Amino acid sequence: MISVFDLFKIGIGPSSSHTMGPMKAAAAFMSALDEDARRQLGRLQVTLLGSLAWTGKGHHTDKAVMLGLAGLAPESIDPDDADRRVARIAATRQLVLPDGTTIGFDPAQDIDFNFEEPASVHPNTIRFSAQDSNGRELKRETWYSLGGGFIRREGEAGATAKSEAAIPFDYADAAELIAMGDCSGLSVAEMVRANEAVFADEASIDARLDRLTTVMFDCIDRGMRTDGELPGGLKVKRRARALYARLQASEIRNIRNSVPAMDYASLYAIAVNEENAAGGRVVTAPTNGAAGVIPAVLRYFADHCQDASTDGIRTFLLTSGAIGGLCKRNASISGAEVGCQGEVGVACSMAAAGLSAALGGSNRQIENAAEIGMEHHLGMTCDPVGGLVQIPCIERNAFGAIKAINAASLALSGDGSHHVTLDQVIRTMRDTGADMQAKYKETSRGGLAVNVPDC
Repeated sequence: MISVFDLFKIGIGPSSSHTMGPMKAAAAFMSALDEDARRQLGRLQVTLLGSLAWTGKGHHTDKAVMLGLAGLAPESIDPDDADRRVARIAATRQLVLPDGTTIGFDPAQDIDFNFEEPASVHPNTIRFSAQDSNGRELKRETWYSLGGGFIRREGEAGATAKSEAAIPFDYADAAELIAMGDCSGLSVAEMVRANEAVFADEASIDARLDRLTTVMFDCIDRGMRTDGELPGGLKVKRRARALYARLQASEIRNIRNSVPAMDYASLYAIAVNEENAAGGRVVTAPTNGAAGVIPAVLRYFADHCQDASTDGIRTFLLTSGAIGGLCKRNASISGAEVGCQGEVGVACSMAAAGLSAALGGSNRQIENAAEIGMEHHLGMTCDPVGGLVQIPCIERNAFGAIKAINAASLALSGDGSHHVTLDQVIRTMRDTGADMQAKYKETSRGGLAVNVPDC
């Protein structure tokens, strides 16, 4: 079982695989140091391999590593405080460890963006080495950032208490999920809730779902209020505030040149991803690079659909979590593994399913919506210009949100019967990602990243 609350995690931008994952891995490495190693510790060295090396600068992987070594966590850190801490480390060349002790740490020397050594196991590989003052190695670990903020240490199977516990609906693919729904008479959301209830009571589940919604909507609101230029050197100007003002003005003047609700959905997605690009607080959905799709469609449901309710929002998140779990389990949600089809494509599939469920769709209509959303992102590459989660990522989320709404509409207009299954599309996404050249998988060595000047 992949919990809804494992897929939806509160953190900071700009990347779940290149920021949140390395931060968590660095913190885990430090917490695993025994007392003897801590007493002798004189130096920490970090090596970034594969996609973490190629696009780590643009994704602030070095910043994330420093914060993690200091014992900070993505779900609790203040984004503004994070910038201050990193600036202090760079200026003083000193790192304050979780126990309060200080060691010398020069980011330019102690964080190695290694472009030569292959990342043979996973394209997002990070290696930590703790040494004494004489350079003798006290501890070494290699970690993999799997996408969506998931991490795994080398040699670990990756099992968790949730995957090992007895749950009532232990489905491995969409076909099993639909069959279990037929037998039990329960919706996808009800089955997911029953699984989550093995680990938490109903009130706790609802409180956590409501907290996720609050953070998502707060992120949209911040994005619509904030103006200026995004960091990183591309000189990309934020657009959400101006777009919001234009939509508001059109409504006041009763101008109807398009479908207002769809315009708002695009606005919501852009607002979130501008916040993500600026290092703000977001929810992985299922990743940071695709963090705008689900909040946009969820806000579309809440603000623009009749009979929207808190229960409908919870149904949306539980249902979309089921689809995201299937994609992660049977393919990938990592752009470094399968390209953007595994990020925005999966987010679109999740959002389409969630909206269908919230609007009263059957399990088969939900599965159909998820299939449509994923099918029309197959083959999408991950080629961020300048290694930044800005071009084409921000606009790509807006299109993912619109596709999700359209997919839900198409599915709800039918009876749930369709030729291509969600399982077939997920398998195709996995196979397409395996065939995709590495330069199109979050390395910024192909596609738009080399055909668009980054200055």
